[in-house]
Amino acid sequence: MTVIRESRRTETPNAVMTTLASPTQGGAQLAVWRVEMAPGAVGPVHAFDTEQVWTILDGGAEVALDGVVESAGKGETVVLPADVERQVRADAERGMAAIVCAPGSTRVYRAGVVPACATADGDKILPDWVA
Repeated sequence: MTVIRESRRTETPNAVMTTLASPTQGGAQLAVWRVEMAPGAVGPVHAFDTEQVWTILDGGAEVALDGVVESAGKGETVVLPADVERQVRADAERGMAAIVCAPGSTRVYRAGVVPACATADGDKILPDWVA
């Protein structure tokens, strides 16, 4: 058994991710993190190479997935498939807080575009909050 007593916080222009468990924090295979987005915040269009599960803890979000937009609110869970571009928009009035779970090996990318956090050649990268 591993008890993780300290979390790791990563801030981006769109959200704050707090890593609760990851391969470098005592988790062997899964990464678990909390996402907090201010009211009206919009994340970048991107894709992950593994499935992710998001459970909304507070507020709500619109999730655009390959051109389809779904709304999710407190207590609802969204399963995002691998390798499909997505974008998350926090509720305009309440913002959004969610717990996210994905394999600890998950990598982020955007087809045809080098994300700000990617290497110059456009390789998929391991986000800080997953490591």
